[in-house]
Amino acid sequence: MSCIRLLLVATLLSVCSASALTFVLGAQEKSCYYIFNEKPKSNIGYYFAVQAGGSFDIDYTVKSPDGKIIVKEDKQRQGDWVFPADQVGEYEFCFANGMSTFAEKVVDFEIKIDNDFKASLPKAPEMAYAVEGLQKSIETIETKLTELSQNLQYYKTRNNRNQSTVKSTESRIFYFSIFDVLLMCGMAGLQVAVVQLFFKGSRKQLV
Repeated sequence: MSCIRLLLVATLLSVCSASALTFVLGAQEKSCYYIFNEKPKSNIGYYFAVQAGGSFDIDYTVKSPDGKIIVKEDKQRQGDWVFPADQVGEYEFCFANGMSTFAEKVVDFEIKIDNDFKASLPKAPEMAYAVEGLQKSIETIETKLTELSQNLQYYKTRNNRNQSTVKSTESRIFYFSIFDVLLMCGMAGLQVAVVQLFFKGSRKQLV
């Protein structure tokens, strides 16, 4: 049982190495976040999606502990990537809203270190089969939860963007209606003025 408990603890530690947050990035602002990798040859996965603001795009850069650029993308709406973290140290994730002069962006951001916790498990030949079965079950559950979380994030992002599109369309219809009413009033006033000028000219000719 001790081996199974250690496996569960290791799994929990692996899950706890993930973090998710939502932040607001103002116009012309830049925000950076860091995660510390304790083991070489790990994998770092990250997900982000712009939920609201402007054209739903943002610039981002990922740097290694020695300052080298791993990923640099401009005007991206969302991303879901995994890259090998060979170095030990802090990895930097920076988001910039430099292309926007007034619109702030709401961004969902999630980052996770996927360490190979299986290599640190104690050897127990007599319980190898039970541990292997439990390990596969945990991996399957974790995979399904990750897929569910990604699907929920996708639908959340899609819903926010559709709401923004609907609000933008409603605003355009409202202002177009006002313009249409003003145009009709202007045309009516112009017609009245033309009729008055016509009758004034007719009276002068009769006189």
